[in-house]
Amino acid sequence: MPTSKLPIVILISGSGSNLQAIIDATGKDKLPVDIRAVISNRPDAGGLQRASRAQLHTAVIDHTQFHDRETFGAALSQCIDNFEPKLVVLAGFMRLLTDDFVNHYSGRILNIHPSLLPAFKGLNTHVRALAAFKEGTVKKHGASVHFVTAELDGGPVILQARLPITQNDSPETLATRVLKREHQIYPQAIRWFAEDRLCLQGNQVWLDGRVLNTPVVVDHS
Repeated sequence: MPTSKLPIVILISGSGSNLQAIIDATGKDKLPVDIRAVISNRPDAGGLQRASRAQLHTAVIDHTQFHDRETFGAALSQCIDNFEPKLVVLAGFMRLLTDDFVNHYSGRILNIHPSLLPAFKGLNTHVRALAAFKEGTVKKHGASVHFVTAELDGGPVILQARLPITQNDSPETLATRVLKREHQIYPQAIRWFAEDRLCLQGNQVWLDGRVLNTPVVVDHS
């Protein structure tokens, strides 16, 4: 097990609640990482204030200042590489990444998505999950931590939190319950990576020296 902390960079676009969960875990010595920087594509992202309060280095690569995804991705990659991270963590980063960007960080870039992948890739996951629940096709919802590949929300899944959908759920209440579970499982997956227990080989997830054929599941039934 490594004795030094894993250098990471965290990318955000919004309020940064998953960023805060990671910051809190490092503060409690539950997460052996060195957050080298927090980078946002939006200068008004609330997560930048969270990072500043934690005395973390921040940077903004505003996507609106670039004429295409390729030039934005190149600038973002250059900024990230200045901090020499061994892991890039997407924490509510709401921009599509180019194949070149993803391939540059292959095997060392994680994302958390608010659904039980491969179900409900993309946006509006809670609305879509509730619609499927009302149709009787799904009973559970949740969040997934996965390695990032060129396919949107299609990388190999590492860890999932599952919870039952209820008749009283609205998209807002469901989102709140799922977000609470995100804050638990994301630091856990990052910890596995930091402790050299987790890696990606080809398109297969390895955990503790074994191929992970199905995600680790935390079921909150």
